[in-house]
This record gives sequence, structure tokens and C-alpha cells, in this order.
Amino acid sequence: MLPLRVDVSRETITYPIEIKSGHLKNIGSFLQKLKIGTHAVVVTNPIVRKHHGNTLLSSLREAGFEVEVLEVPSGEESKSAVVAFELIAKIAEHHAGKDVFIVAFGGGVVGDLAGYVASAYRRGIPYIQVPTTFLAQIDSAIGGKVAVDLPFGKNLVGAFYHPKVVYSDITTLLTLDKRQIRNGLAEAVKYGVICDKNVFFFIESNVEALLGCNEKVLTEIVYQCSRIKSNIVSRDEREEKGLRVILNFGHTVGHAIEAACDYQEYHHGEAIALGMRIVAEISLQMRLAKEDDVNRLNHLLSRVGLPERIEGPRLPEILNRMRHDKKFKSGNNRFVLMTGLGSVKVREGIDPQIIQSAIEKYSGNS
Repeated sequence: MLPLRVDVSRETITYPIEIKSGHLKNIGSFLQKLKIGTHAVVVTNPIVRKHHGNTLLSSLREAGFEVEVLEVPSGEESKSAVVAFELIAKIAEHHAGKDVFIVAFGGGVVGDLAGYVASAYRRGIPYIQVPTTFLAQIDSAIGGKVAVDLPFGKNLVGAFYHPKVVYSDITTLLTLDKRQIRNGLAEAVKYGVICDKNVFFFIESNVEALLGCNEKVLTEIVYQCSRIKSNIVSRDEREEKGLRVILNFGHTVGHAIEAACDYQEYHHGEAIALGMRIVAEISLQMRLAKEDDVNRLNHLLSRVGLPERIEGPRLPEILNRMRHDKKFKSGNNRFVLMTGLGSVKVREGIDPQIIQSAIEKYSGNS
């Protein structure tokens, strides 16, 4: 399968997203050409290391890099300030004065955590993203947002800090379970809603192949989603022009659901799917979206196997968590709402009763 490449281009930096099946074994020689350092600190978790660690580490060492592996536990709990500063201390202790760079080798948690460590240590050292989950390859590894969580909210401590490359090997997705594939498909559906209805239609036509991890279809959707996100990020890196904010479709409510469950009940994509259902309902109540489009979105999310109702947190907990959302301005709510398939609008100051009604519609514990 031919390699695909997408470039993230902005005024101060350009870096590639390399997409191919089976090219993890070549990462050492690829990084040699980037000349980003001599000492690689690989941040990963035990599951990723078990499945793909030998391939990555062998390639780096064969290319002449000195390599250290720092493992963190799997799960959102690792994306914390405590873990971040533990990693920084270990890197400072063992790599003082060395030409060091970081390899974020894992899913969204590892990518966000390792990227934040890279941004903070020595006021910034080079790092690369090697995403190994579907969600990370199409979304979280792209765009330079790095962060850790606080107990009352996600991604509240972070920075805009771009990798030198995003190196996506499709074969790493073949070891994922169905839940992880569904998790990523939630974000893929999001791209179809916010700006490219053809992506939405492609997913509709290929749900079974995607869930079955067909490499050709996975490669196409990773490429298309990477293309969309890189284009948005290139035009509005820091959400200063009102373009990048559309990537938050479903996230305001989704993040609140995650936090209200203490990150135990739902994977990220599952919570975002619930968030998309809710904001689609808000869009419908505000007469921005047509009922047919909202029903089509809900039907696709259900075909993928994503949650249809909120189980666990109660309405007051979700609403309380939403108040800590960093996208709200001066306490004024802000949501990305759908106006059709492939089209959204940003609205502020939405009637709280509409928000509450939409959440109640999908809540089993209102």
C-alpha cells in the first residue's frame, strides 16, 4: 500500500503526517533524517509496548539512537500533573545535558501527556507523535494541543506545542479491540458532520469494513480525517479566528460526561458520541438542524455501536462539570451546533433550559 502524507503548515512550522501500513519498522531511519536529537525517551504504556514495542525500539537502536522507555499506566488517570512532573524529573535526572527528544508512543492519553512534558522540559524539547489508536491517528495526535487534566476538568493545564512528525502506522490498529475502533469512529463521524459530508457518507457505506479493521478502508479514513484536521489547524492554530473551535463539536458535553464519571464509565469517543447526540438535539430545538439530519447522525452512531443513553452521572453533575469547560467565556456557554451534514455554527448564550432538556432526553439518571 502506497504511503500517504498530509502536511500541517502554518507560519512558523511545517511538519508531516506520514500514513502507511507496516512502516513502524522504518521509523529509525526516518528520524535520522530529521536530526532532532541522539537520545530518544519513549513514553508509552505496557499494552502498547507489549504489542509494538520491539518493532519501535529495534528500529531506533539500529539507527544509532540511545533509547530509554518510560512507561505510564493505561487510562486517563495517567494524564495528570503528578505523572507529568514525575516524567520530567526522570528525564532531567538521566538525560541532563544530552540531545534528547521524546517519542509519544500510544493513544491520546500518552500523546497529550508526553507532548505536555516535551513542551515544559527546558521550555520545550523536540517530540514526535507515534499514535497507535484509531482516535489518536485521526484526531488527538494532530494539531499540537498538549495537556494534562485536573480533578474537575479535562485538559485544563496545557499548551500549543507541535510535534516534528506524526507517524501513523495503520497496522498498529489491527491489535485494537472493537471498542477502541468504535471510540475512534466517533471522532471520524464528527469530521463528517462539521465540514465534509462525504466523509460521513463514506463511514455510512463502510461501517462493517471499518469495524472489521479492513486496512484499505482504515487507511482511507485516517487519511481523510488527518487532511481535514490539518487544514483546520493550519488556518487557525490557536482558535483565534473561530475556525478551530468547530473541532469541539460534541466535546463540551462529552468532556463533562467523562469528568462526571471520574473517567471510569466511558472511553473518550463514547462520551463524545453522547455529546454529539445532545448538541444535535440542541440544534434541532433551536431550529438550526433538520430532523432528518439529526436522525441520520443518531442512526450512524448507533450502527457503529456507540452509546445511546447516559448511564451513570446525573444531570446536576454533568451541568456542574460543564461550568468548568475552558471553552466557555466569562461564564457564558458556547456550543458548536450542526446546521446540516457537513455544516456547523458556533452559538453562545444558549438558553440553559434547552441544554438541560437535551441532556435529559439522553439521560437514564436525570
